Amino acid sequence: MEVEGSSKKMIATQAEMVEAKVPIPYRDQCAHLLIPLNKCRQAELYLPWKCETERHIYEKCEYELVMERMIKMQKIREQQEANSKSGKKSPIPLIPNTANAS
Repeated sequence: MEVEGSSKKMIATQAEMVEAKVPIPYRDQCAHLLIPLNKCRQAELYLPWKCETERHIYEKCEYELVMERMIKMQKIREQQEANSKSGKKSPIPLIPNTANAS
């Protein structure tokens, strides 16, 4: 399953995430790594020194997603800055004009 705007694919299906009881906010492109991490945590009684490898892999995946979003936002800002310097109006403003109305 392809996620729009991301280079990573969804590997875990909705059915797998429901079965593993993954909370909705955590159902992203790294959910396929969270499922075995949570199983390991439950098996090891959530001891912090256990499941380090699984946790590191999951956190690295989440970090890469955040960095990807930050880079995309930086490109959007640079594009808007270039458009404002050339006098062009941005097609979709980040803050709607109605929000600035008095």
